[in-house]
Order: sequence, then C-alpha cells, then structure tokens
Amino acid sequence: LAALAFGLGACQVVAGTAAQALLPSLAGPDRLPSANGYQQTVVVAGQQFIGPPAGSLLFAVAVGLPFGADAVVLAVAAALLATLVRRAPSAGRAEPRHAPSSLRSEIGAGLRWLAAHRLLRTLTLLAAVNTFCFQLGNATLVLLATEELGVSARGFGVLLATAAIGSLAGGVAGPWLLRRLGDRAVLLTALAVNAGAVAAMGLSPDAVVLGALLAITGLGVTLWNLVSIGLRQRLVPAELLGRVMGVHRLVGWGFIPFGALLGGVVAHAFGLRAPYALAGAIRVVALLVALSALLSAFRGGDGS
Repeated sequence: LAALAFGLGACQVVAGTAAQALLPSLAGPDRLPSANGYQQTVVVAGQQFIGPPAGSLLFAVAVGLPFGADAVVLAVAAALLATLVRRAPSAGRAEPRHAPSSLRSEIGAGLRWLAAHRLLRTLTLLAAVNTFCFQLGNATLVLLATEELGVSARGFGVLLATAAIGSLAGGVAGPWLLRRLGDRAVLLTALAVNAGAVAAMGLSPDAVVLGALLAITGLGVTLWNLVSIGLRQRLVPAELLGRVMGVHRLVGWGFIPFGALLGGVVAHAFGLRAPYALAGAIRVVALLVALSALLSAFRGGDGS
C-alpha cells in the first residue's frame, strides 16, 4: 500500500507538471489566461468539493469501489489526452528539437535556464518561501481551530471549505483581473494580501474571522498561481518548458516538510498562534527583498 501511494504521488507530480507545460500548445496565447483559470477551478472543485463526498459515498457502498472508480477515471483521462491535437508553437517560442540525453543533463538544462532568468528565478524563490510559510502555520491549523477557538470536527471541515471557496473565486475571477490589471498588479497584490492574511490568522478571535482569512489566502494563492504559471508558459522556450516547470516545483515545494517541522516546534514553544505571526513576518520580509527584482524585471519587459 505504501509503495502504491508513493507511485501515485510521483505520477501526480509528473502529470501536473506536464499539464502546465502542455496547456500553451492547446489553448494558444490569447486563451491561455482563461485556460489556466479553468484548470485551477476544476482542480479545486474536484479535489475539495466533489471528490471527498463522492469517495465517501462509494466507500459506504463497497470498500474497494473508490479505488476502482479512480482507476477508471484515470484511464478515461488518458484516453482523452491521447485524442488532443497540439497547436504548433509560435516562432518566438520554438527551439530546435534535440536528441534525448541523460536525465541529469535534462534537469541541469532546466535549472540553468531558470537560474539565468531574473524574474522567473525570483518567483521560484518566492514560491519556496511561501510554501514553507504556508506549511509553517498549516501544520497546527487543526489545533488552533479546535483547541483555541472551540471548533468542532464538522466545523473544521467547513473551515477548510472556506479556503476552497476562495480558491474557486480566484480561478473564476483571475483571468478577468489579469486582463484589466495586468500581471504585475495582480501578483504584488496577491503576495501582499496573503502575507497580511497569514499573520492575521494567528490573531483570529473566532472561527468566522479565521474562515474569512482562509478564504482570502485561498484567493491569493490561486491568483499567484495564475500569474506565476502564466509567466513561465509565456517566457520559457517551448523545448524547455517541461523541465523548467519541474525544477520550479522541486524548489518551490521542497521546503514544505521543513515548514511543518518548524511550525510544530514554534507552536510547542510559544503557543498555537505564534507560527502565523512568524510566517507572516517571513513572507513580508521575502516580498520586500524581492520587490526590487520584480519591479525591475517587469519594467524591463520580462513580464506584462
């Protein structure tokens, strides 16, 4: 069971990376923001609203039924993907195809390209800080809600749903905001609002305020994802897009376990509210440090 879970987790990362790299050739540049928004919306709706109750219902009928249904759905998804027709990449994005080389050299090519691009390098480092800080607080969220604010087990499920509602709102409204405000305004606003919301979660007087702040963070994370993913899809050469996406995920998600570890230590030493203040402070400092590079890159035409 552990080996199968490991395999599914690895396949999920590969499929998610490939989906982001494939989308530009399917949607085209004009429809790419909307396509990213739809993809984010569908993922949140499936994983947090439709999937859990459907799985519980199938489990009640037969223990193995959710796994069989999941296997059938994955097979259907693979069959549908096989029917897709990719658009030809634009002349400015295409690169000559090369013979496959070693896995190490392929990863190195993506890493070197990302490290040399100021805007995308900065966004990747910010992603690492943000996921670290998210898990720093999230590791003890259930204890803050149940022990500090008196939320029941059912009420905690509702709290998590508020974050999902915020994410859905970001997926639906994100493309509209990007068209009217541009990448820079949406990105900086999402980063600043999320940093403040995370810090404020530790000051929540009740579950209603905590739920509202979770919704704000869900909204901010989705908007950040739309801008960050869209910039990589537009700026990375087509032949390197999958590799750069993979390196970004490796760096951006690699610090999550350390955030959870530090969150537990801080909560044990200073109380359940302390991790949120620390996470918010780290995110503010990271944003201020990166602000000059972000503004300079956008002014220089690296972003829109």
